[in-house]
Amino acid sequence: MINRMQLSTPVVEKAVTTKLRARGINMVFERDGKSTDVLENIDLDVNEGEFVCLLGPSGCGKSTLLNVAAGFLTPSSGVVTIDNEPVTGPDPRRIFVFQERGVFPWLTVEGNIAFGLYKLPAAEQRERIAHYVKLVGLQGFEKAYPGELSGGMKQRLEVARALAVKPDMLFLDEPFGALDSITRLIMRGELLRIWEAEKKTIVFVTHDIEESVQLADRVVVMSARPARIQRIVDIDIPHPRDISSRRYLELRDGIFEEIGLAHKV
Repeated sequence: MINRMQLSTPVVEKAVTTKLRARGINMVFERDGKSTDVLENIDLDVNEGEFVCLLGPSGCGKSTLLNVAAGFLTPSSGVVTIDNEPVTGPDPRRIFVFQERGVFPWLTVEGNIAFGLYKLPAAEQRERIAHYVKLVGLQGFEKAYPGELSGGMKQRLEVARALAVKPDMLFLDEPFGALDSITRLIMRGELLRIWEAEKKTIVFVTHDIEESVQLADRVVVMSARPARIQRIVDIDIPHPRDISSRRYLELRDGIFEEIGLAHKV
């Protein structure tokens, strides 16, 4: 008789590697002799390949925390490490996609994507440009200038340019905030498709609860300024997510309640 227990395959859990670690982050801005507390005692871990959303009200300090993590701002106290190395400034291995569009209007789609690839041989540049043009769905627009593209296409171009240099991490600061609601929904789906293909570690700032629950593995809910982490919500729903499912609505409504907006929207 065959022992069925011997036929079972043991489940091997994938090891979780911490990519980014923030400890005791405080930020105080001094201006005109006055102090403004922006971040207060932030502790946060982001794992390798994880998609994390920083969520909170406008002006609470989400973008400040993102800038600290990316090395553009030095915290008043505390430390951020990436791959166990202290973050002391911007690093080409980590790309920041700003809220304001950063594509160069005087360069074509190809030229924008090629901008950070100047050290590569010409053949490798062409191969990489073609790969990312296809990945973000801009085939046929390689010779077009940003002024000839729609808002959503410009955002695709910025994502392609960021990915083309093969960064370890992406920091995105409300990248879809200026888009209309339909284009924003499309771009969320596109970003998820690209993330699942590339598996980059992403930290994404938003004040849109629906966006955070649709995109993230975890949502870091931040308070009003000075920003503290109120709660970290695990979004335990596989992609693609049904935004009308009971679990999705439970998670979304729980975040609304966490930030004090339950029954007010």
